[in-house]
Amino acid sequence: MNKLFLCIILAFQCIYSQNELTHEVYFETDKYEVLTTEENRLLLFISKLSDMDIESISIYGFCDDIGASDYNLKLSLERANAIKAIFANNEISESLISNVDGKGEVLLKIVDETDVLKIRGLNRKVEIIVKPKPPKKVEEPSTEIVEHKKDAPEQIKGNLKVGDKIVFENILFKTGYSTIMPESKKILEDIAKSLVERTDIYFTVQGHVCCTQYSRDAVDRKTKQRNLSVARAKFVYDYFVKKGVNPKRMKYVGLRRLFPLGGDPKDDRRVEILITYVKEP
Repeated sequence: MNKLFLCIILAFQCIYSQNELTHEVYFETDKYEVLTTEENRLLLFISKLSDMDIESISIYGFCDDIGASDYNLKLSLERANAIKAIFANNEISESLISNVDGKGEVLLKIVDETDVLKIRGLNRKVEIIVKPKPPKKVEEPSTEIVEHKKDAPEQIKGNLKVGDKIVFENILFKTGYSTIMPESKKILEDIAKSLVERTDIYFTVQGHVCCTQYSRDAVDRKTKQRNLSVARAKFVYDYFVKKGVNPKRMKYVGLRRLFPLGGDPKDDRRVEILITYVKEP
């Protein structure tokens, strides 16, 4: 029985490890700046992580066999840190990056002289390993009575005053983009309907991003501009205008990563509205 159980565990671990995603970024000799072509390849890889529940990301830098060991260790670490910065500036939480290390040089293992330059080029790289979280256990339904929390349309219809903020909790954005996920379209439509009916309030649409360094804005992968929080706010603003909300009642602004919620990074990829004026009845 114990042997059978062990076999099941090993089989599960094998399948789980096969689900890891890997990627390699290559560098020029003595350089740690990421080439445009390599950055584009990396951004394509990052886009595949949007729907993955990530447990950890490991980033390892390497050099070719030319140069002193101390120099190669420093250069390989600089390469790893350059890749980490790209992850951080494209809404991948730094808390997920468990390892960033420079491994130094990779020695030549093939003697064929015609392949030496090619091999050295392949050794000037960073290896990225993305490990997904294991499947969640199915939990039994809770019998606990949970107090109903008003959603955004309900809050808009309620008693509001200047300074109130309504977070669009279920309006989810794809990592690195200003467009909402398909499952959020119906919710945003309901919010727009409530705002059309509620003509006495004026507000600012505030856009946010997650996971960037030094509170800078993230890069919008569609336009390549570092204004993703603004782009998200404008997307929602334009949607409201299209649905009939008077543009004179609202404006939009990007708040970068200045106000993280402290929970799941996806919740920081958000838009909310701040009530700025309420007409007297």
